Amino acid sequence: MAKVMIKNIGTLVSGDISNPLLKWDAMVIEKGLIQAIGQEKDLDQNGVEQVIDVGGMTVTPGLIDSHCHPVLGDFTPRQKMLDFIESSLHGGVTTAISAGEVHLAGRPKDVAGTKALAILAAKSFANARPAGVKVLGGSLILEPGLQEKDFEELAKEGVRVVAEIGLGGVKSPKEAAPMVTWAKKYGMVVMMHTGGTSIPGSTTVPADDVIATDPDIVSHINGGPTAISLAEAEKLIRKTNLILEVAHCGNSKMIVEVMKIVKEVNAYSRIIIGNDAPSGTGVIPLGILRVINFLASLCDVKAEEAIAMATGNTARVYRLNRGVIGIGKEADLVIMDAPMGSVGKDALSAIEAGDIPGIAAVLIDGQMKIGVSRNTPPPNGKIVISKS
Repeated sequence: MAKVMIKNIGTLVSGDISNPLLKWDAMVIEKGLIQAIGQEKDLDQNGVEQVIDVGGMTVTPGLIDSHCHPVLGDFTPRQKMLDFIESSLHGGVTTAISAGEVHLAGRPKDVAGTKALAILAAKSFANARPAGVKVLGGSLILEPGLQEKDFEELAKEGVRVVAEIGLGGVKSPKEAAPMVTWAKKYGMVVMMHTGGTSIPGSTTVPADDVIATDPDIVSHINGGPTAISLAEAEKLIRKTNLILEVAHCGNSKMIVEVMKIVKEVNAYSRIIIGNDAPSGTGVIPLGILRVINFLASLCDVKAEEAIAMATGNTARVYRLNRGVIGIGKEADLVIMDAPMGSVGKDALSAIEAGDIPGIAAVLIDGQMKIGVSRNTPPPNGKIVISKS
C-alpha cells in the first residue's frame, strides 16, 4: 500500500461524539492505518508516495451502517438486486453490520443449520469485501435448542454478533435471556428487534421484554417500520443504558420524539444509526446519510454529532478499530462538500440545512474506492491527486 498524505482539509470530523471536530488540516496514512494527524507544515512527509489535496472540503470517518440484512455476496434476495452494498459505498458507507441473514431462501431453522449459516456468512464476508466495504456478517439468528457450547464454538469460528432477537424462533425473554448471557460471555454483541411487526412472522416486542432480555442494542427504537408507543420508547431511554439504534427504514416521526428525550437525558453517546435495508422499504444507498440529515436538520443535533452517531458510536459498540480519526485507526474516510446549489457553505452546514452532501471520494484502508459518488449530488469542491 502506498503511503498517502491527505492535505488542505477544511473541516475534520473526528467521529468522537465527545470531541466531534478537530482543528488539524492533514493526515498521513501508511499500511491502511492513520499514522499521523496535524498541521501539514508539522507532519513528517518522508516516504509519502501519493498526495490527496481535498481543496478545503470536509473529511469524516467512513460511515458505519449498524443494521443491514445481507445474505452472501452483493445480492439481496429480499429485493432481487445485485450490488446493493456497492451502492451504499457511494453513500459513504465503508462498514455494514449484519442484523441477520434472515432473507436467505429456505433459511435453516434448526440448531445445526442456523450455526452453519452464521459461520458461513461470517467467513465469506471476512474473505471477500463487496466493492471493498467491510461487512461484519454471519449474525447468529437465535433458534430453540442452542446451548452454551454452541456460542463458544461460534465465537471461535469468528461469529461476533447475535442477529436482532425476534427474527428466529426464539422470541420470549425466558428463552432468549440465557442465550444472551452466553453470547456476551463469548464476546458477542447482541441486537434485539423492538417495536411493532415488520415482516410476516415477526412479532411486537414491548419495552419490558427488551429489558428482561438485556441485549446490547435496541434495534430501530423508532420502529422497523412500525414503532412502539412513545411511552414504551421513553422507558427504554430513561430506565436503561442500552444502545439505541435509529433506523432509516423506520417511523420518521418517532425519530423526532425519541431525540427530544435523548437530548434531555444527555444520551447522544448511546445513539447509533442503521439503514435496516434491504427491507420492505427497499434498498436505500443514501439511508445513513439521510438519517444524519434528519437528525441535524430536524432534531437539533449538530451535523458533526450526527456523523459521530454513524461512525464512532457504532465502532465503540462493536469494538471496531475504525469510525474515529485517530492515530492507529483504520483509514476509512469520506471526503465530502456542500452539493452544488446548496445554501450550505460546506458539508456540515449543508447537512444542517437538510441537503445531502456531495461525496467527492471514499477511502477504505487508505485506498480510494470511489471518486465522485454516482448517488449523491455533485460536490462543489474537487480533489487533486499527485505523486509526491
